[in-house]
Amino acid sequence: AQYRRADAPDYSAGIAQAFVTAKVTNARTVLQRALRDHGDGSGAGSVASAVDELARVLERLQEPLDLDTVRGAEGDAARTYFGVFDHLIVAQKDAFYFHERTRRPPLDNVNALLSFVYTLLTHDARAALEAVGLDPQVGFLHRDRPGRPSLALDLIEEFRPFLADRLVLSLINRRQAQASGFVRSETGGVTMDDDTRKAVLVAYQERKNEELKHPFLGEDTTVGMLPHLQALMLARLLRDDLDGYPAFIWR
Repeated sequence: AQYRRADAPDYSAGIAQAFVTAKVTNARTVLQRALRDHGDGSGAGSVASAVDELARVLERLQEPLDLDTVRGAEGDAARTYFGVFDHLIVAQKDAFYFHERTRRPPLDNVNALLSFVYTLLTHDARAALEAVGLDPQVGFLHRDRPGRPSLALDLIEEFRPFLADRLVLSLINRRQAQASGFVRSETGGVTMDDDTRKAVLVAYQERKNEELKHPFLGEDTTVGMLPHLQALMLARLLRDDLDGYPAFIWR
């Protein structure tokens, strides 16, 4: 059923739209929380404008869209969100600054942290999908490429702002990550030393142990169980046991 549905453009667009809507909603909430906690900062006006722009993207996502349009909306939202991400960093600004998202390799300390936590989250999503009988390689939002876990990348979209980005910001703003723990190679790529990597892993596991009420199921759970619960509901959708995919929306 997964392979058949992934080959249907309209069906793929519907699921992709649910993933992206949740991602943009959660990203907007991250910015709103930052305004509440640090609303007197120099970047508050830019962050407030980004909140409004993400609201406009969400309005576009309320209508049925084709897959390319959904991807375009996701790209617009990402540019808006990461365009003000540096304003959310309020400590150690000389060592932790953010200009743009860079990968393979990350070109600054913040991108090194983001990439590492996104990788951890992708591993968890992949395991969750396999546990419910889904193929992590065959996605709806992300195109299939050899060796890329496209469905796992789909699934983590709704968790990137809520779990990964907030964790990275906490590590920096609470000074749990230090500039001395990052190494720049001759080619410009930035990596973490073993102690910093270990500290991030510990913080990630601690965050996964935090409890919350699932917004759709209404049951108490932990952050670490969210990928498994969402994978289970995605499998139920593909088996026609659900009418739509209830993506995770952070309250």
